[in-house]
Amino acid sequence: MATKTCALGPYRADLIETYWAWEQDPSLLIGYGRQAPESLEARTEGMAHQLRGSNMRFTVYDLGDGEPMPVGVTTLLPDEAVRTAEFVIMLSKEARGRGLGTEATRLTLDYAFHVTNLRMVWLKVLAPNTGGIKAYERAGFQRAGVLREAGYWLGEVCDEVIMDALAREFSGPSTVKALFGH
Repeated sequence: MATKTCALGPYRADLIETYWAWEQDPSLLIGYGRQAPESLEARTEGMAHQLRGSNMRFTVYDLGDGEPMPVGVTTLLPDEAVRTAEFVIMLSKEARGRGLGTEATRLTLDYAFHVTNLRMVWLKVLAPNTGGIKAYERAGFQRAGVLREAGYWLGEVCDEVIMDALAREFSGPSTVKALFGH
């Protein structure tokens, strides 16, 4: 699945060191609310589990310079019983601020709603992450609520915003539907 500037592809074991390097970036640690870096050994062990699991993981590619360049990961953590999933995205520092997060999020929602037939996708984002919130809103998410004082941002307690996107409200171009002439 791709737009002119962004594509989603399979989650790849050969990119484990790249994924791990992105995850050690302090701005990602802050954005996820996680305080501790992870060893490459632990990440490699985790990757083996992830590749066997039921979660849907995609590598995000920047197509801007011609040759596809891996720049991030999106993940859907499904709850099959209710046809919903939690959404998580991780972008390398170099990929941020250029609209790739919005495009990757939109492509992942397109897949969630039109391939896996999920009815709702949700996420949590720390309230001070205003850039992330705006990108999620541009991709089709809406604010659904707040978990008060549920996270930390730069050492300060902060709220966590809950956002959701519904299949019936997903609008705009669909890469999946375009494959079938819709």
